[in-house]
Amino acid sequence: MASSLKKLPKFTLGVEEEYQIIDPETRDLRSHMSKIVEGGKITLKEQVKAEMHQSVVEVGTNVCENVAQARAEVSSLRNKISELAAKQDLVVGAASTHPFARWQDQEITDDPRYHVIVDELKDIARSNLIFGLHVHVGIDNREIAIQLMNQACYFLPHIYALTTNSPFWEGRNTGFKAFRAKIFAKFPRTGLPEYFDSVQSYDNYLETLVKTNCIDNPKKIWWDLRIHPFFSTIEFRICDMCLTVDETTCIVALIQAVVAKLYKLLLSNTSFNIYRIALIRENKFRAARNGIEGKLIDFGRKIEVPTSELIMELLDFIDDVVDELDSRSEIDYVHQILKNGTGADQQLAVFNQTQDLKKVVDMITSKFNEGI
Repeated sequence: MASSLKKLPKFTLGVEEEYQIIDPETRDLRSHMSKIVEGGKITLKEQVKAEMHQSVVEVGTNVCENVAQARAEVSSLRNKISELAAKQDLVVGAASTHPFARWQDQEITDDPRYHVIVDELKDIARSNLIFGLHVHVGIDNREIAIQLMNQACYFLPHIYALTTNSPFWEGRNTGFKAFRAKIFAKFPRTGLPEYFDSVQSYDNYLETLVKTNCIDNPKKIWWDLRIHPFFSTIEFRICDMCLTVDETTCIVALIQAVVAKLYKLLLSNTSFNIYRIALIRENKFRAARNGIEGKLIDFGRKIEVPTSELIMELLDFIDDVVDELDSRSEIDYVHQILKNGTGADQQLAVFNQTQDLKKVVDMITSKFNEGI
C-alpha cells in the first residue's frame, strides 16, 4: 500500500477533561458540581457532565477535525466552566489529585449509574477522588484499532511522564509525581491493556465478562488505552489532568501523531515492535514515580536511559507525520514541558518554597485559564 498520509483517516479528536471545583477561601474541594452542570447544560448541553463526586465536573469537546479545533474547544470549555463557577463564588483547577482534600468528606452524585458503582465497589469507588484527561482519536476500522492499541502501549509511559500532575494525596507528599494511577489501580479492569490478536478475541473477552455479570456494559473496561465501546475511537486514558491548555493541546497532538505514525506503518506493511505488557508496566511505574526527571527502560538495548531521551526519540519517530497533521507548534511544546517541568514539578516547587499546600492550590487555580 502507499504510505502517503493523504490516504490515511482524518484522525479526528475528542478531548475530555475533569476539573476540580474549589472554595476560594478554604482552597478545599466543594461539592457544588450540580449548580455548575445545571448552568452549563443551557449553553454546553452534553459537553458538561456530572461525575461520581460532586466536586468534579467533566467536560468534553465535540468531534474535532484537527488539533487547532481541539485547542479552541478546550479553551472555550475552560472559560465557560470558570464563568459558571465564579457565579457560585467558586474557582476551578486542573490537577489529578487535590493537594489535601479528603475523599471521606466528598458527596457522591445522586445518579443511578454512580449508585450502582458505589454499591458494587464500596470504598474503592468512594475513595476514587481523581481527575483525568482522556483523548479520543477517530479510527473506523476496529481490527486496525486493535493493532494500534497493541502497538501504542509502548508509548504510554512516555506520554504519561509528560502529564504527571498528582504528587499530593490527602495532605501528604506521596513521593510520586503521579499518584492518581495508584488510587485508580484499586478498581478492577484498570492499568495497561492486555495484548489481543484480533477483534474477535477482544469481543470474546467482553462477552465473557458481560455473561458472567462482571460488567453490565463494556464502558466498565477502564484501561489506560482502550477501543471505545460506543464511539469509533481509540481512547487514551492514562494521562494525568494537565494544568494548562497549552499542555493539554500538546498531549492531544502527541497522541494523535503516535496513532497516525503507527497507522502509516501499517499501510506500508510494517509495524512497531510489540513488547510484553509486563515490561511496559515497569516503565509506567517509573513514569509515575519520577515523571520526566527519572529513567525509563530502552527495551531494544536493554538499558536505562533518561526519560527525556526516550521522549526525544518519540519526537523523532513521529516527525514525518507532524507537518501533515499541522500540529508542529503544538508538538514543539514538549520542549517547554521538559524545560519548565510538568504540573507535578510545578506543584512540588511551590510546596518546597512555601511548605503551604494552600499555596499549591492557588498555583493550580491560577494556571487554569493560562494561555487562553
